[in-house]
Amino acid sequence: MPTPAAPATFHLYDTTLRDGAQQEGLRLSVPDKLKIAGYLDELAVTFIEGGWPGANPSDTAFFEAARNGELDLRNSTLVAFGSTRRVGGKAADDRLTRALVDSGAPVVTLVAKSHDKHVDLALKTNLKENLAMIADTVSFLTGEGLRVFLDLEHFFDGYRSNPAYALEVLQVGAQAGAEVAVLCDTNGGMLPTWVGEIVGAAGEVGIDLGIHCHNDTGCAVANSLAAVEAGAIHVQGTVNGYGERTGNADLITVAANLQLKYGWPVLPEAALAEATRLSHAIAAVTNVPTGNRQPYVGMSAFAHKAGLHASAIKVDPNLYQHIDPALVGNDMRTLVSDMAGRANIQLKGSELGFDLSDRDQAAMITEVVKQREADGYSYESSDASFELLLRDELGLLQRPFRVQNWRVLSQFTGGVEETAATVKLTSGGREFNYVGEGNGPVNALDHALRRALMEPFPEVEEYELTDYRVRILDQGHGTDAIVRVLIDTTDGTRVWTTVGVGGNVIEASWEALSDGYLYGLVSARAAAES
Repeated sequence: MPTPAAPATFHLYDTTLRDGAQQEGLRLSVPDKLKIAGYLDELAVTFIEGGWPGANPSDTAFFEAARNGELDLRNSTLVAFGSTRRVGGKAADDRLTRALVDSGAPVVTLVAKSHDKHVDLALKTNLKENLAMIADTVSFLTGEGLRVFLDLEHFFDGYRSNPAYALEVLQVGAQAGAEVAVLCDTNGGMLPTWVGEIVGAAGEVGIDLGIHCHNDTGCAVANSLAAVEAGAIHVQGTVNGYGERTGNADLITVAANLQLKYGWPVLPEAALAEATRLSHAIAAVTNVPTGNRQPYVGMSAFAHKAGLHASAIKVDPNLYQHIDPALVGNDMRTLVSDMAGRANIQLKGSELGFDLSDRDQAAMITEVVKQREADGYSYESSDASFELLLRDELGLLQRPFRVQNWRVLSQFTGGVEETAATVKLTSGGREFNYVGEGNGPVNALDHALRRALMEPFPEVEEYELTDYRVRILDQGHGTDAIVRVLIDTTDGTRVWTTVGVGGNVIEASWEALSDGYLYGLVSARAAAES
């Protein structure tokens, strides 16, 4: 099938700040929105929808901040979102319509009803009045010098219910001066073939078309591409697919597909190469992590586990990768697990800077890894522990400290838990013995170990545990089960993960915890010596 030709004009329209913010559990302050808008501008999307001025205090404050110079967009254009005037009123007298003019945004996206049943049941008016509301509001806004995009809510369901009326809404919007009519799959229930057919029919009206898809069928990106192939020149979506229910079309995935598969220059190459960084930066602001398996920008998007894959990748990475990860700012990763073959270990060793070209040596390390994985360790999710194992097996692990013993005591006095831990270690020929108290055994051990290490290694004061995960490995067992613990540690610049396995959660936690400090010191020393 031939690749469709790129249109002369194409819009990437981001609605993370409005539609994305409707995701359950996602809350954005005005500073959050300003920061995300800055990242979107770096990505160089065509339009950034800032929200609905006048409808809520946060969005109103965002546009006020933008007008006051707190938002400096160099690549993107800010858009205000709103709706058609109220039933029976006039656009010129409508408070929310006036707020769109006063927002300072040069473009307005106006949501309108295109489904006859919604006009009746939601607007509680007749079909003729709905058309008048659209014509009046679009005409008023364009008369004020604004560009208007018309979002036709529930268009696909409306077209299936009453195609003549859905197309009449399009015609009225076009005649009133709307620049683009955006067809919205608001319920997210469409499939690509259906979308293509309906967009093709809508294209006969003669106005530029856009597409806005939700992901309830898991087809939001595919539906967006189907609309583009049918003639849409404007795609709306959110970064990381944020949005209510199952989310919106992921705009980065759409953009990467258009640019890297169709060959359309929808983003500057340098901006697309920052896609992974910007996706994760926005996720940090929203506090909703990027999915590891997210296309193009996820941590696992170019991760290889099976030994057969790794063997092929040693010959040519393109054999098991659909693009060069660098094009979207990502990296190829080799995972180490019980499925690993010698090629995995060699590739992973190379990633970490170790020469494992000796086949016998690599085979020996592979067997060690497989045995430890069988015992419950997980190295595919703990690169730091794998590097420590690799250094140890290669005779390169120089331990800056050795733990002599540790213990934890928890007791309840008067209904209050008291937990203390003692850690004794040696470093540089000296002995350090410290007690730490904390909120539970792991926290107490962390405090004790940190205190013991701070005298010989003051830099550990900057170390901080950022995540702690426990998994029971023995199905059918209870409190006597083998457990795996993963701990994330940061020094403020890097984050690394270590794993511990044991017959009780304290034992496993101690291994992951102490290895976290060990890796931090060993890797920092190696970096200083390189």
